[in-house]
Amino acid sequence: MISVSRLLCDTAGYGDGLRYVPSARSQAAGTREGAGPVVVWNVTPACNLRCSHCYYDAGTGSPGLDTEEALTLLADLAAFHVPVVLFSGGEPLLRPDLPRLIGRAVELGMRAVISTNGTLITRERARTLRDLGVSYVGVSLDGVGEANDRMRGVPGAFELALEGIRNCLAEGQRVGLRFTMTRENVHQLDAIFDLIAREGIPRACFYHLVYSGRGADMVDQDLDPGERRQAVDLIATRTLELHGRGQPVEILTVDNHADGPYLYLWALRHRPHRAQAVLELLRHNGGNRSGVAIAAVDHRGNVYPDQFSRHWPVGNVRERPFSRIWADGDQPLLSQLRDRKTLLHGRCRRCTWLEVCNGNFRARAQAAGDMWGDDPACYLNDEEIAWPGGRERWTA
Repeated sequence: MISVSRLLCDTAGYGDGLRYVPSARSQAAGTREGAGPVVVWNVTPACNLRCSHCYYDAGTGSPGLDTEEALTLLADLAAFHVPVVLFSGGEPLLRPDLPRLIGRAVELGMRAVISTNGTLITRERARTLRDLGVSYVGVSLDGVGEANDRMRGVPGAFELALEGIRNCLAEGQRVGLRFTMTRENVHQLDAIFDLIAREGIPRACFYHLVYSGRGADMVDQDLDPGERRQAVDLIATRTLELHGRGQPVEILTVDNHADGPYLYLWALRHRPHRAQAVLELLRHNGGNRSGVAIAAVDHRGNVYPDQFSRHWPVGNVRERPFSRIWADGDQPLLSQLRDRKTLLHGRCRRCTWLEVCNGNFRARAQAAGDMWGDDPACYLNDEEIAWPGGRERWTA
């Protein structure tokens, strides 16, 4: 994640304690000493919507891990010092024992976060989530009105999701929205910012498409470099406008670490007084953390380097605890991801910004045919990847 509001406006955000750690450069890509990774847990494949870009290809099915297996997993995660468990799906609220799992995660000292389509969040459920100690609810919206419903595959999904957000706000449950950018909906960005301002939504994450699940069939709907630059320009500009109007909304972009250097170069032109601070924050962030400070567990207990790399399982918690899987120094894929700079080639290998991007998303590179090749969603031009000063700026 790249916090646009932190970089450009210097406002503290929800996840900054994990994201911008001064000691990160002595650790691997932004981890904290003594802490396990953030774990995305897809607790169920079931979903009441049919989103065109769903990385999990969610629809029907029941949880693979039963309640006792799930509780055992949570105990192991806590003992491994995992700071955050993100309950996802499918639609996590369709899992009947979710309240018990959330309550146990919080009781064990972990931060519980929910990624949901929001359509099932009644006022009573919002109150329950708050009382359980849920730190944050991220509600997916991919446009306003029918634009959202087309991508979500169900008429009326927008109004139900918006009501879910309003219910969370009314009950004091921290909430925000999540928007995945494609050619089908990128024109909705301004409307989404208007919605944020109008509804008083305190946080929004703008995701770049990753070619996984049903998203693997949407490569032709991904933004080209020019469209991506325009989108990030708009996000930066609207973030500054919100802050200038006294609405310090936390705005982040997700799943494309080329956004970091791009925003630094943007700051040089538009916020030069912030440029040096942006560089330091990017250094602390460390770039992509797949297999390092982010992990995923699916509903059957399979462990992956991140939630998008479902063709790369590294173990199963039914066979071996998560902590042992993640700490296994002989696991080939995890070892490669943790030392990926020696394996990367193409533009990544010679890029000035490799230390703050860490090669971006390997899942997208693999989808393009070469795991260690270029991420096709990198939109920096040749002049930008050879920015004067080179890597000496990071190793000095």
